[in-house]
Amino acid sequence: MIYSTKGIVLRAIKYGETSIIASIFTEIFGIQSYMVNGVRTSGKTSKAHFFQPSSLLELQVYHNELKNLQRIKELKWSILYKNILSDVTKNTVALYMVELLQKSLKQPEANADLFHFCEDAFLQLDIANDEITANFPIYFSLQLAPFLGFRLQDNYSEKRNVFNLREGNFSDAESSAPDHLGVDISFHISQLLKAIHPEDLSEIKINRNIRRTILKSMESYYAWHIPEFGSMKTLPVLSEIL
Repeated sequence: MIYSTKGIVLRAIKYGETSIIASIFTEIFGIQSYMVNGVRTSGKTSKAHFFQPSSLLELQVYHNELKNLQRIKELKWSILYKNILSDVTKNTVALYMVELLQKSLKQPEANADLFHFCEDAFLQLDIANDEITANFPIYFSLQLAPFLGFRLQDNYSEKRNVFNLREGNFSDAESSAPDHLGVDISFHISQLLKAIHPEDLSEIKINRNIRRTILKSMESYYAWHIPEFGSMKTLPVLSEIL
């Protein structure tokens, strides 16, 4: 059968001379792999530009639950970004978000709420100012976790002022254990957890070193909750750019 769905491109791998296999997070089927033939051709008919990571597409797809590899009948832009694909900083943040989704979405399960959150996050990044963009990777990491079943609890207080990465909450006593963060870093995490909308990030002032530490901590937090999560390849580049 043919279905209409929105999709967020996560990855495209070359296949043969002119084809690709695209990993796309779809609105109605979750993450899916699509064989796209003849896309890597020269000239005006080439559609390779549609499959840049983070692209938002409108798709008509053939779907068979018994197959691991699906096919696309028609595609077009859902929304064409103004900045993400051309701005180096925003593109690097978007690639981080894409990689985090790739590592987190293991099974092709439909999750429309998660899709809409991700779609809106990319659109908000596209129009964000520099201050918001700098904190956006942390914001996305914190906001994505509840959809995956391991929400970080915002129970910060004067006494509970140390964040426990394994438990995902604030503790009432500082520990030397590697899964507890320092008081300063924990305070900034508590502030970031209070950001409901990306615009709230403009009020949160964080220097480069704290931002790097929090992003590295988020990598550890996800790795503890998702089997075979591994390390984020985009994180070193992101840390330098931000």
